[in-house]
Amino acid sequence: MCGIAGFCNHPANWKENIEKMNQRMRHRGPDAGGIWANEDATVVLGHRRLSIVDLSEMGAQPMQSASGRFVCVFNGEIYNYKRLRDKLLKEKKVTAFRGTSDTEVLLEAFEAYGVTETIKHCKGMFAIALYDRHTRKLTLIRDRIGEKPLYYGYVNGHFVFASDIGSIRALNDFDNAIDTKVLQLYFIHGYIPAPYSIYKNIYKLDAGCMLELEAPDQEPKVHAYWSVREAAKYGQAHPFQGSRQEAADELERLLKKSIREQMAADVPVGAFLSAGIDSSTVVALMQAQSARKVKSFTIGMEDKDYNEAVYAKEIAQHLGTEHTELYITAEDAKAVIPKLSWMYGEPFADSSQIPTYLVSKMTRAHVTVSLSGDGGDELFCGYTTYSSINRIWNKMKAYPYGMRRFASRLLVGNPLIRNQQMLQTKAYLLGAKSPEHLYELSNAQEASNLKIALERSVHPYKHNSFPYGALRDTQNSIMLMDMEVYHPDDILVKVDRAAMAVSLETRVPMLDKDVVEFAWTIPMSYKKQNEEGKLVLKDILYRYVPKSMMDRPKKGFSIPITQWLREPGLREWAESLLDRDLIRRQGILNADEVHRIWRDFIDNGNWRIQIWYMLMFQSWMRENESDMEG
Repeated sequence: MCGIAGFCNHPANWKENIEKMNQRMRHRGPDAGGIWANEDATVVLGHRRLSIVDLSEMGAQPMQSASGRFVCVFNGEIYNYKRLRDKLLKEKKVTAFRGTSDTEVLLEAFEAYGVTETIKHCKGMFAIALYDRHTRKLTLIRDRIGEKPLYYGYVNGHFVFASDIGSIRALNDFDNAIDTKVLQLYFIHGYIPAPYSIYKNIYKLDAGCMLELEAPDQEPKVHAYWSVREAAKYGQAHPFQGSRQEAADELERLLKKSIREQMAADVPVGAFLSAGIDSSTVVALMQAQSARKVKSFTIGMEDKDYNEAVYAKEIAQHLGTEHTELYITAEDAKAVIPKLSWMYGEPFADSSQIPTYLVSKMTRAHVTVSLSGDGGDELFCGYTTYSSINRIWNKMKAYPYGMRRFASRLLVGNPLIRNQQMLQTKAYLLGAKSPEHLYELSNAQEASNLKIALERSVHPYKHNSFPYGALRDTQNSIMLMDMEVYHPDDILVKVDRAAMAVSLETRVPMLDKDVVEFAWTIPMSYKKQNEEGKLVLKDILYRYVPKSMMDRPKKGFSIPITQWLREPGLREWAESLLDRDLIRRQGILNADEVHRIWRDFIDNGNWRIQIWYMLMFQSWMRENESDMEG
């Protein structure tokens, strides 16, 4: 795990600027840093290193291929690099390697097989910048699911890229304006979906995509080399033909292989254990393949409604792991909040970012790499939302769309139900024309949430261009929507930024290419029956952990943010950020609407998640403005 950065054709002070970019992401790679420039400094690459594989200088970056043709900066891990290395040696493409790093193997494979062919055979998480000194082509590549971040774009007409958007902002001549057309998307989701960022002309490279710059002064071209949508379509067209037990057997085999590959490192490795199905499955399969006790980590809270640590401890004892737990206080969690804007670099408002940071900080004191169970809900139908959307749509579709649309327009904003949030939500959802559209609308919750930003125009993105009925089963379609947007732009962002803030590498075995592609072939009846999801995953877990130990309501990884915002300290912080005069001066949000939503919460107890979204946006604005003044 590392951080990468670079730019093309910067007019002056290239060394100062790349060093500033590197310094801004030092937390992503505290062990070492390096820079490289071509002969005329039209292409400049920077790297910060967190040493995981080949801790020697032979693993340092930027790295050149043996011939000197290719130069690379690379963030992530190629889990099957040893097989790729053996192939290169066997075919005599390489006579010997200088070190044992996956970066060196990547470089030699690029030269031997070409970029696209090499990436198709790589399994891992990665953000790569590769410069070909012969053709002068710069290529940026992001992993299939989007585990590793990669921003790119233009600052004063110069092409730039980095793992951290804060690194781009560190450039001396950065003056990109806020892209107000992303704000409606942000206030729907609590994050900014790819390919957009908070700034104009700065983008996120989409998961599974490759960007090619034919020369430093050319326009970039982006294309996909892998697509989760195509994987889902193929899987649904070629369903698994065996029994549920046989599906569990095959899934267990693939997960064991993925976990075995991801446990490999030259530094200590552990795992998060939240007591849920996903993390418990990962830890169980880790321990089943380890001769030593696996190091597992969890945090707990004194509030029983938000505490799963007691269950995690019980599971750890049953599996025989070396378990570490830390009980945090409300003050511990509140102390994280001022750090969030710097940590994420742009507005991001999944409040579980706070406990994620705290468990990462505690874990980093013991290990350098931690495996997580992310991906289980989206691949194996774990969220209750999937069945509720299915259920609501089955009721709604009995009425003609034209009738529902007319009723929705008549009721939304009606003053008689303006202050009745549940009725407003139902009226808004009536306008859905398909189950996928219903899911899209449900994220906004109600039409008034689209009035928080003054800018009403919005960029098109994957949800509102999602082909309705892309997959025959409604729940599969919604899972796919989550895998395309929510998972890469929320879940993976949350974990990556929180963990990297403390220089902890996280790995996600369920996002292995073979696991993901197999998951889409599994029949829905093997994943979910009635309201119970993740059946095939549970079939595996119950081979290692008694079912009785897991039979309890899901709590999730959350904090009592609604309670804290009413208490002294945090309430004053919130009201200073949501001050009506401040918001009017900024000229970006609708001050009256923000005030109405906040007062409805304080006076009437009507919480909506957009309150946290507003606070995280305003917190980011405060840091943004202070940086500009500085």
